[in-house]
Amino acid sequence: MSGAGHRSAKLTDPDTLRAIWQGPLSRNALTMFVISLAVGVVAGLGAVAFRRLIGFFQNLFFYHKLSLVYPVLEHVPEAVWGAGIILVPAIGGLIVVFLVVHFAPEAKGHGVPEVMDSIYYEKGRIRPVVVLIKALASSINIGSGGSVGREGPIIQMGAAFAANVGRWLSLAEWQRYALIAAGAGAGIAATFNTPAGGVLFGIELMLPEISPRTVVPVMVSTGMATYISRLFLGTGSSFIIPQMTIAATGQNNLGGFVAFIVLGVLVGLLALAFTRSIYIFEDFFDERIGNPYLRHFLGMLLVGIIIYILFETTGHYYVQGVGYATVEDVLTGHLTLPGFLILLIGLKLLATSLTLGSGGSGGIFSPSLFLGATLGGAFAIIANQAFPGLHLDVTTAAAVGMAGLVGAGTGAVLTAVVMIAEMTHDINVLMPLIITVAVAFGVRRMITEETIYTLKLTRRGHLIPESRHSNLYLLRQAREFVQIPFLRIGWGATVADLRRHLIQFGRTPHVLLERDDAIAGILPAHLVRELLDGGGNDRPLSEVAETSFEILSDRATVMDVLARRLSRYADVFIFSETGEGEGSASDVTGIVTWDDVVDEASLPPVLHARMGKLSRPHTTEDARIPVDGSVAALETDRG
Repeated sequence: MSGAGHRSAKLTDPDTLRAIWQGPLSRNALTMFVISLAVGVVAGLGAVAFRRLIGFFQNLFFYHKLSLVYPVLEHVPEAVWGAGIILVPAIGGLIVVFLVVHFAPEAKGHGVPEVMDSIYYEKGRIRPVVVLIKALASSINIGSGGSVGREGPIIQMGAAFAANVGRWLSLAEWQRYALIAAGAGAGIAATFNTPAGGVLFGIELMLPEISPRTVVPVMVSTGMATYISRLFLGTGSSFIIPQMTIAATGQNNLGGFVAFIVLGVLVGLLALAFTRSIYIFEDFFDERIGNPYLRHFLGMLLVGIIIYILFETTGHYYVQGVGYATVEDVLTGHLTLPGFLILLIGLKLLATSLTLGSGGSGGIFSPSLFLGATLGGAFAIIANQAFPGLHLDVTTAAAVGMAGLVGAGTGAVLTAVVMIAEMTHDINVLMPLIITVAVAFGVRRMITEETIYTLKLTRRGHLIPESRHSNLYLLRQAREFVQIPFLRIGWGATVADLRRHLIQFGRTPHVLLERDDAIAGILPAHLVRELLDGGGNDRPLSEVAETSFEILSDRATVMDVLARRLSRYADVFIFSETGEGEGSASDVTGIVTWDDVVDEASLPPVLHARMGKLSRPHTTEDARIPVDGSVAALETDRG
């Protein structure tokens, strides 16, 4: 009996139970499936509750009544306050600032950057209070007339719940990241009734690791959240989109093909303007108005003036709230004046920038859909007027513009294409979707690498990798990725000697200085360019040569280079036939800089040498160099 009691005590001991849980049990696939289901249920219920909460505050602020009714596709009727509606967004804004300042500063803004930041810089930690404060602050901002969306907040809330579940259950780091992505994807899937789009959102923007063990939880959560949302909100799409007639304009007609390319260019430029405008306004308010209450009050007062003037002149508030009613008007052909649509683009851009830039809380997904729909609709109408034989479908152009703005602005191009395809229930829309989204993303990417999400983090000094990689890259030989030519030249050579030898190279090489067949110094390609641009032909190369470098075997992998970079803070690596050690100049088979490796192996840009100077005891001024050929070495006279 005592032995049985002893064993029983052991099994119920907290430390024993913790050890059992943190062992195989917490890593079990079934355990992860159940937790993912729970995250999906909460995200789905959260999306429903958040929508009701917006309705509650909208009815309270606009009509002074208690109601949860929120017909999101219908224009808001005239408020009971008359001209006093101007003050309503400002009053709501004061409440938002109080909540954000006193309880959760991270609830300020559009939410998604904070989730990404938690993954890459906080090990998946998001404070529990964020769930409540984000819900209240964003619903008040939207309900009182602020021009922001509800998707960003529900993404942040779903991710915050998932992050804390992972922390409470002491899950492994990769499990926490998978659940955060699952919560984010589930939130957006439940909001738009687009499960596939939700899965892709989690994969494209959230997951630092893409593998079955991380993707499946995202799929489980998004599927469950969508099911819960459909139980309460119905199975219809977020927008009622008429059947599209795009065969002639999008697939078989050259004019339509060109039109969607042009639309993609315009959408890409608008996405860039939208991204920049939010942070321009944020800087403007931060620099000129120190008090956060006054800052947001004035910003929302201007929003109140905009929606009041719109209602007095047109009968609708149009840019107030999420703006889905306006998007629906464009999709169904009720807004056909291109000049007015262009005006709405400008006013929505201004209202959203004022709301978020002055310190508001809400998402940018809905404003992106609004801007894309109005631009696409205006473009189609103008194009048809200019070219009567084009027959560009306005609904198609509006839907495609929505996808283009989301894809270019957020960087989630697959999410944008799939979500709009899910909303339209028309597979024929894929061709113009792919064309426009790809072009829009390319235009924005040519001008800036930063998306509307990553720019906020970059301004903090937090860089987010743009791509994910298989470990295969790290196991490949470094020389397979980097094929910069190198020139072997004597220690006593001058800039004039260098100029003569470079005639044989199609691009700037790295330069190895040798003395009695010993490696005496290295001039990286960027330093060579500086010497050539600076003149001084009689200057000895030895005066500026780098004498700090690492010699590796020419079979060294990218992982080997990375390890040497971290342990020795090296910027220049020499590959030798004889392996590591001193090595002779005649044994050298290649030279690379750390930045060469980062660029060619597509490692995260944050690893560039020039971005890590503060953490290194010594460094050289590195620069990215062009890569497009094979290694070459030139025998020259030795000094």
